[in-house]
Amino acid sequence: MNALLRLQFELGDIVSVDPLDLAANRTDKSGWVADGMPLAIVRATTVDQVQAALRIATEFRVTVVTRGAGTGLSGGACGTDGSIVLSVAGLTRILEINPDDELAVVEAGVLNQALNDALARQNLWFAPDPASKAISTVGGNIATNAGGLLCAKYGVTREAVLGLTVVLADGSLLRTGHRTVKGVTGYDLTALLTGSEGTLGVIVEATVRVRALTEGTIATIGAVFNTVRAAAAASAAITAARIRPAVMELIDPVALGHVATYLGPEGSAGLPLGRGAFLLVQTDGPAALAEADAALIVLREAGGEATLSTDAASGDRLLAIRRAMHPALEQLGQVLIEDVSVPRSRMAEMFDAIAAISARTGISIPTVAHAGDGNLHPNFVITRRPGAAADAEVPDEIWAAADEMFQAALKLGGTLTGEHGVGVLKRRWLRDEIGDTSLALQRRLKAVFDPLGLLNPGTMFDD
Repeated sequence: MNALLRLQFELGDIVSVDPLDLAANRTDKSGWVADGMPLAIVRATTVDQVQAALRIATEFRVTVVTRGAGTGLSGGACGTDGSIVLSVAGLTRILEINPDDELAVVEAGVLNQALNDALARQNLWFAPDPASKAISTVGGNIATNAGGLLCAKYGVTREAVLGLTVVLADGSLLRTGHRTVKGVTGYDLTALLTGSEGTLGVIVEATVRVRALTEGTIATIGAVFNTVRAAAAASAAITAARIRPAVMELIDPVALGHVATYLGPEGSAGLPLGRGAFLLVQTDGPAALAEADAALIVLREAGGEATLSTDAASGDRLLAIRRAMHPALEQLGQVLIEDVSVPRSRMAEMFDAIAAISARTGISIPTVAHAGDGNLHPNFVITRRPGAAADAEVPDEIWAAADEMFQAALKLGGTLTGEHGVGVLKRRWLRDEIGDTSLALQRRLKAVFDPLGLLNPGTMFDD
């Protein structure tokens, strides 16, 4: 009996070999398409099924690619040739919400927004807020250590994870972490597994920290600057002034122009579009108004044309500019959405570097940034030759420009990825950032968890 027959025999209808299904699981939101065709898709709905699939994979030495909602942007959850794609999107139970201890216990396939909808009924919320929160799973957020608009004040996903239940490569179950506010017993395997991109084990359950819903006014500032460098410098000045906005988002003039086109005259009426770079600042909590007033002074002193609103509808309209960014770019065709972070004080230099690369190569690189934490998303717009397939591989000239951009970020003391993960798309640059010693140690760590090298092969590390 081979691996496929064993899967079908033990797991029945949750195993799919439909060619269209197999093909659909070879890609993610990055547009990356893995080589070859997976062996099968296993859509687990219980932890026992996940364990069975991994035991079979180990017995037959078949590689396993763990997949949630498929919203990743680094190619790390794409079904490779001959692999078992193990979907945990069907593990959708919210097992516990505990207001007294401010925690929740959820299965890996619970959508981020679904968790927040359930928490809101008890005046609670889950802070990690990636742009994909409506369609991405909590397990996927943890596997990539996802970020979002609120990271500068409330932290990335790692800060919200207390404990994990993980199925290891051989099918055994590992429980890590705790339910307490503090916990320093032994090595912190919870932190290690968070952001490990499915290379060490399959996350099936998580105990997460939740917060009381923020009370008080929410104040929103929209500021326009003549240049993106000026806007980046202003955002750094807000940080230097010890003001901690909940949201601080920066959109460069190129991206802002695309948003204006996307929204159209009616949708963009009254919004500060097409007049330079846009900086959105939002404060929350009891000190929201005082913080917003302080930020307003900094922005105006930096040359910004800034307006403050405490009206929810007006604030939502300003936030809509940021939310329209990616839909606007999708209208242009294929876009490589990248992700680098630099120290906040050096964002202006990073924007200069991106502009120089764009000017020299002729490649359009509209850029948006989580300015509160220095995380930039340069978007490489791919111009296709007539007759080229929409999902064709990213051209070499795009990767050459991306290489320049990555190297510029590293020279500024930055990092290759702030929230998307290394996946497949960035693994060639991993050594440049972490060095030989760290890379060798990380490979050995993976071998401890996955001695046969079956879990997400090719993700993070070259085979």
